[in-house]
Amino acid sequence: MAGEPQEDCLFCKIVEGHIPADVVRETETTVAFRDINPQAPTHVLVIPKVHYANAAELAAAEPQIAADVLREAQAVADEDKLDSYRIVFNTGTGAGQTVWHTHAHILGGRGMQWPPG
Repeated sequence: MAGEPQEDCLFCKIVEGHIPADVVRETETTVAFRDINPQAPTHVLVIPKVHYANAAELAAAEPQIAADVLREAQAVADEDKLDSYRIVFNTGTGAGQTVWHTHAHILGGRGMQWPPG
């Protein structure tokens, strides 16, 4: 059921503490941790503690938690002293989503090109 932890979800297991992660921030509703395959000097994932497959589903069901994810993205950028950064939500396999739990990629510390790959 949407919003509930999923047994087969990697990020739900991180939220529950069953899989270790390099956590940089945690709030009542979110967890932020360093990506294991960084694509920039700063590459942090911010996830909601509730399970929704993508950002649109999260925003429709729990808009306050969606806002929390974005607020934490800013906090990560502030802690890493980034004056420029990118927030990416991949939705669907064609966009590169590989974990079906909403997550924002915070990327910074290098120049970003447009359009993205």
